[in-house]
Amino acid sequence: MGGEKDLDPPVLVSIKPANESTNIKPQTIELEFNEYVKLDNASKQIIITPRINKDEMVVTAIKNRVVIKLNQDLEDSTTYVFNFQKSIQDITESNPAENLKLVFSTGNDIDSLKFSGRVSYLFPQKDKFIKDVLVGLYEKNDTTDVLTASPYYIAATDSSGNFEITNIKAGEYRAYAWFDSNNSLKAEDKSEPYGFLGDTILINNDIQNVQFYISKADLSDLKINRSSTVGENFDVILSKFPTETTIDHEDFGQKLFYRRNEKNLRFYHTELRNDSIATRLNFKDSVGNQIDTLIYLKFEESDRKKESLEITSNSGSSFLKNLRAEFTFNKPLKKINYDSLIVKYDTASIIQIIPDWVSLVDSTDFTKLKIEIPISDSIAKSTFQIYAADSTFFDVENQFNDKKIEANYKKLNPETLVTELIVEVASDKRPLLIELLDKAGKTYRQAYLENTNKYSFTNLEPNTYQVRVIIDENKNRMWDPSNMNYNRQSESVYYYTNPDDPKSYDVLLKAGWTNDIIVLPIRPLGINNETLKETSIEEEIIEGRIEEEEN
Repeated sequence: MGGEKDLDPPVLVSIKPANESTNIKPQTIELEFNEYVKLDNASKQIIITPRINKDEMVVTAIKNRVVIKLNQDLEDSTTYVFNFQKSIQDITESNPAENLKLVFSTGNDIDSLKFSGRVSYLFPQKDKFIKDVLVGLYEKNDTTDVLTASPYYIAATDSSGNFEITNIKAGEYRAYAWFDSNNSLKAEDKSEPYGFLGDTILINNDIQNVQFYISKADLSDLKINRSSTVGENFDVILSKFPTETTIDHEDFGQKLFYRRNEKNLRFYHTELRNDSIATRLNFKDSVGNQIDTLIYLKFEESDRKKESLEITSNSGSSFLKNLRAEFTFNKPLKKINYDSLIVKYDTASIIQIIPDWVSLVDSTDFTKLKIEIPISDSIAKSTFQIYAADSTFFDVENQFNDKKIEANYKKLNPETLVTELIVEVASDKRPLLIELLDKAGKTYRQAYLENTNKYSFTNLEPNTYQVRVIIDENKNRMWDPSNMNYNRQSESVYYYTNPDDPKSYDVLLKAGWTNDIIVLPIRPLGINNETLKETSIEEEIIEGRIEEEEN
């Protein structure tokens, strides 16, 4: 039989140099514990401020001692902090030593200023606990930043996002927060969420209540990696996905077409062969980087086999009055044979689809089609099917669907729907993009408000939703990330939170219900010494409702 499980953490018996020593420049740090210990990812877990070269440092655990050899010179008149976090553990049960920190100064005094606050994800994560998030300070005149080098001062957040950097020397700093998934002590803008304070921070007193928001923002250059002829077509490969694409040529939309697959664009010309055309291309990415170039699109004769036409739809969707169908093609569409495009709603009844009901989702993109079909209330059916026989859709290469297409839709019963969801945003900022999200996080409905802060969603399917509000400062009807190069913050995002459970963003809607919710603004970015301006707006909304109820 084994003994009782050891739940006690290692206890520090002695440390050299002594904590808060001054006028020292040690090359070795020694820690002694009351039991045998081991190291757990010491290179990551031990946070040292100001930064030193960890690659030169050697950390070893021998019996009940931990020895750190710095192997480098320390700066003059500087306070160093070694925060060991959970890097030192007992050898039997891996219990980490608690609150283990060493502070010493190479000068006469110990710096004592603090910088503290909280880091939040701008878009809520599935894991409600925050981990691997760091906050760093860079000296004002440092030429590096969070994307190029580790910071001068650094601290990790706790699981709630709270952080505290201690023993800071008075001065001016630039402040950043980031998710450090690869333990590099700097942010990777293509893959890791990060955030920054736009203004330089003067730290000559303790600073508290600092708020960071982190989100992804790929600042890499937008460029054309390569372009070449592929079969009869012409490919342009970009370095990243463009959020906006503009094509300027007189043939565009008539003889010249394109399809986009992530960062790859393929151009098609229905007539031109063994020749090229000068075409103006303009691309813009999510952070505002832009390409405007004249490129020669070359089209040649080729025996290369053409791609088959592939089609996907929003089959499985529901509707109340008009059946709204969407079809996506892997190549630009050229022609539709309407004789073989119908709606079936029982074994013998059909509705013939006409051209007036069919349009492009985007007038410049011939790969996405929408069909809106009015369904008469006299049709007492709940299931409908859009049916396209083979050879109904023809692409710009004269390929056609070689199999029938069947997309199914369900007509909703008004009596089973949610009556109304009234969303009010406690902010005077405009425009507002209000999004109703389903369980998968996809946009189910949305509204764009330019002159009001209130909107009513009606005839919703009973379900659990989330409500997200984007402050659309540049009025482009989409969320824009930050751009640190231009000191531009991302657009603010508000989520409705359950008053009874602040960690829940869910809104439960049932048939026949009328729900009335208020979306509150998030805590402002930066140092928060004042209450939210929007709080007074929230109070006015609530007071107004009370008056309405009393009257």
